[in-house]
Amino acid sequence: MTIRLTDRQQDRREQAREFADRVIAPWADRIDREQLTPDSVLAAVRASGHLGAAIPEKWGGGGLDPVSYGLVTEEIGRACSALRSLMTVHNMSAQVLARLGTPDQQERWLPSLCTGQKIIAFALTEPKAGSAASEIETEARKHGDTFLLDGVKKWITYGRVADVFLVFARYEQKPTAFLVDRLSDGLSVRPIEDTLGVRGSMLAELRLDGVPVPESHLVGRPGTGISFVANTALDHGRASVAWGTTGIIRACLDACVSYAEERRQGGHQLRDYQLIRRKLADMLVAHTAARALCHRSACLREQGDPRAVMETCLAKYYASDAAVRVATDAVHLHGANGCGPEYPVGRYLRDATVMGVIEGTDEIHQLNLANYAFQRPYLR
Repeated sequence: MTIRLTDRQQDRREQAREFADRVIAPWADRIDREQLTPDSVLAAVRASGHLGAAIPEKWGGGGLDPVSYGLVTEEIGRACSALRSLMTVHNMSAQVLARLGTPDQQERWLPSLCTGQKIIAFALTEPKAGSAASEIETEARKHGDTFLLDGVKKWITYGRVADVFLVFARYEQKPTAFLVDRLSDGLSVRPIEDTLGVRGSMLAELRLDGVPVPESHLVGRPGTGISFVANTALDHGRASVAWGTTGIIRACLDACVSYAEERRQGGHQLRDYQLIRRKLADMLVAHTAARALCHRSACLREQGDPRAVMETCLAKYYASDAAVRVATDAVHLHGANGCGPEYPVGRYLRDATVMGVIEGTDEIHQLNLANYAFQRPYLR
């Protein structure tokens, strides 16, 4: 497979790179330090069109193909993992409505989601239900033509500013998805702070106490909440995280190349030392491999190839594992400076660690990829 970008794909990447360097990167350290995304930056991201990048043009979205979307995500992830997480969670939730929503739901929500006028958050995880999504305890009960939801959702990305939540609950013991408006009675939002990484993603805990949800806000049929709705979103989310994590690897490589050229030790530039050059070589290989795996999975997604789901898991697993190794080496290459606030590599390491947990832990992907290996995909 030859990786050759079309003119449109190259243009999208260059536009995203310019936006990331001009608007996002100057704020990245402050976003991490203050654990929030300033309103001015959120406004710029809303206006950029990135929040609707993967949504069909008929609804006002960017209609980007999987490769173009991935390239854009890598550039955003290189600059700031928190803003990349907003792009991920918003697009993956909006994708559900674009694919599985009713015509009324699509007409009501998608135009404002594509423009960024409204933000949607993905509310699946609970205090006692993470990787085992089928064990969610949030309950929905019917009261006339309304559902009443009770439960707690945790680690909700950009939950503090979201206008609507894609919430998963058990209705008659069947996993079911609902659209819940932020202004609904009985819904409270509590900030979660002091996380290890991606600290500016404005995480929240949702408490639902008899929250009324109209029957028209049911997404899909009862019982399809995990098998169709959540898996549709998570498949897109894994692709986005894989590309964004590749961006972290590239950010580490950029930082280390610059530092090795500028820093002198023992009368020589760091770049002159063999061990430093070995670390840089390993970083370059990791980034090249991660990007190639992301590109391959994106091409399979565009073709509708049934292998795309597992190849996306493969790309996400490799990128998140490699990012931790590369970021660790980046901190060591910077020495004591890598442990301080003046250089971004410490942030990269913390963010990279989180990538191995979200959208499926590394351990879950290991189990799934082992099953995939028994299918001998390498023979195709």
